[in-house]
Amino acid sequence: MTTQKLRDDNNKTELVEIVSRRAVLEGTNEVADGLNFFKHVTPPVHPHHGVYSPSICIIAQGAKEVQMGEHLFRYDPSQFLLTSFDVPVSTRIVEASPDKPFLGLKMDLEPTLIASVSVEAGVSPGKNDCVKSIDVGRLEGDLLDAFVRLFRLLDCPSDFRVVSPLVIREIIYRLLMSDHGPRLRQMAAYNGHTNRIGKAVQTLRTRFNEALSIEDLARDLGMSVSSFHQHFKTATSMSPLQFQKLLRLQEARRLLLSEDVDASSAALRVGYDDASQFTREYKRLFGDPPMRDVARFKQLSAAGKS
Repeated sequence: MTTQKLRDDNNKTELVEIVSRRAVLEGTNEVADGLNFFKHVTPPVHPHHGVYSPSICIIAQGAKEVQMGEHLFRYDPSQFLLTSFDVPVSTRIVEASPDKPFLGLKMDLEPTLIASVSVEAGVSPGKNDCVKSIDVGRLEGDLLDAFVRLFRLLDCPSDFRVVSPLVIREIIYRLLMSDHGPRLRQMAAYNGHTNRIGKAVQTLRTRFNEALSIEDLARDLGMSVSSFHQHFKTATSMSPLQFQKLLRLQEARRLLLSEDVDASSAALRVGYDDASQFTREYKRLFGDPPMRDVARFKQLSAAGKS
């Protein structure tokens, strides 16, 4: 066994110990601002639908699948998952058990910090072409070591407050210098198509319930409709309308589960004029019609509390 392989194995063992010690609750455990640890003793029965923000995700133990549009990503302790835009995804934990629960973490990435490190490193802010907004990479060597050093600091709040910004800058630097540099630089780009697609994503996120014209959106961004479609799909793996539909359906599900509304009311609030179309598309995404889906979740929730 090489020295590097031994070092990686030791770091991965320590990573499991750190996350298992701090992820005391089933589900999400916030350990610091922008840093969450996750624990699942058994894989959830159904996929989770939500939005991934710019971040890096790591698995200490277990495995997970992330679906973005037509692309499916599977990653485990040997890999990380990097996200450069706010994108709607479907996730599924595929390896977890009471003996070896799923242990993972998500660290948010700030575009302004990435831009700062890019300047210090003398790295170009990025080209005009887009790259896919989610991908996986190898978690090993100096990058893995930096993450373990960061999480060790959690044991001493004063050390974490003072030293963690330096280690986070190191992590960003190592990502910038890797094959995933273009994806990271995509978050910090100020000009060109990448920045325009980022603006389009934010527009669709904040105005998903409106009847937006893709032609008008493309014109406002200074792009042709065909170029806008091409670059948007490259970055998000879906068309702007598919992106908007996923956001609408996810918000409708949140309304149904957390507020006392019926399916028709939820459909109207997220921008659907046709209730039957809403029901069809909801079932296609979540597996059941709206009210049956809500009833199933309430039943599962009640069973989990009993």
